[in-house]
Amino acid sequence: MDSIILVARAQTDVAHSTDRGRRRTLYVIAGGNFVVFGTRLLIGALVPFILLDLQTTKSALGLALSGMWAMYALGQFPSGILADKYGERKLLVLGLTGTTLSAILVAFAPSILVFAVFLLLVGAGAGLYYSPATVLVTRLYDEHGSAIGVLAAFGAFAGLVYPTVGGFAVGYLDWRYVLALTAVAGSTVLVAILTVIPRVPAVNADTSLRDTIHLHKYRNLLSRRSMVYTMALAVVFVFTFQGLTSFYPTFLVEYHDIDRGVAGGMLGGVLGVATVAQPLSGRFSDTVSRDAALGVSTALILTSLVALLATQSMVGAVAGSVVLGLGISYPGPLQARFMDQLDETERGYGFGLVRTVYMFLGASGSVVVGALADANGWVFAYAVVGGLLACGLLLIAVNYLLGLEL
Repeated sequence: MDSIILVARAQTDVAHSTDRGRRRTLYVIAGGNFVVFGTRLLIGALVPFILLDLQTTKSALGLALSGMWAMYALGQFPSGILADKYGERKLLVLGLTGTTLSAILVAFAPSILVFAVFLLLVGAGAGLYYSPATVLVTRLYDEHGSAIGVLAAFGAFAGLVYPTVGGFAVGYLDWRYVLALTAVAGSTVLVAILTVIPRVPAVNADTSLRDTIHLHKYRNLLSRRSMVYTMALAVVFVFTFQGLTSFYPTFLVEYHDIDRGVAGGMLGGVLGVATVAQPLSGRFSDTVSRDAALGVSTALILTSLVALLATQSMVGAVAGSVVLGLGISYPGPLQARFMDQLDETERGYGFGLVRTVYMFLGASGSVVVGALADANGWVFAYAVVGGLLACGLLLIAVNYLLGLEL
């Protein structure tokens, strides 16, 4: 009887969400992504200061950042399974809380080793958030590309706010205090999640966790031709994003001779442009095609790399930054492409599973770009990224021209 009452209440909450509060719910969920994503990007914006304070190298710091993104990737699959069992709302609370508390620990790490360990905790907390958030908005909205575009846009907006504010604040406060202040935003959004997000019934609430784990089902899902194709594109995008954003302010300082605080703000500008571009890219993918939107994003990022490397000046840096911001509008179309291939019963574990695979593989972008920049300079490092992007663009073209319908 109690379970019937619980389900009835949950259904009432869903109806309320659908009829009157869906957009408010979407914005609160996206607000959590704002905090979770912004916290990690702020760390990237503070890299020039962290390098000096901890007396370390780009290779070592890149390895630490790759570890954070790898833990983030590894959290995607279990978070999807746990969301199916216990509901997305609980995972959102746990993920946001874990990210916020871990960031405070990172802020006061005394050495690069301790810093790296605490970064792993940041990644683990963040890894519990995004997959349940994406599944929940797709359960509430039929227009997957547009809804996910809004969710991703809040992350991009965080990329504008956090590095820009952080780049300004670090002129007056130690980088450690700047990072610790992220707890204010985290706590605020946590309260909003607890009060606004409806209790949507869990997909597998009556099934034990052991019964939800079927290795053959996961293997079959990952072996679908269209899924392999989409994951290959995803690895290209994630590797590129991690490699570029982890060291973007450092690149601007060393290659374009830009002030460290200004460089952090310019990373914010890149993601500010992406804030505007991502919902448009999501809508474009809904009305034209997912691959068309992804192809445009790939071409724009390639163009930005050419502009950034062609001239060592503020003009080249600004032009390249604007085009790069337009290019990293891929998350909505990419994630909607995954959702198109998953039915409702697969979306929790399925989306988490594929995100774990492609995010984990792409997480190497930070350490690879950092190591290449240390050994061979920025031109070579970014040329490698450009070559990978060219492979992705070729893959999209082959799928279209040969009519493979992947």
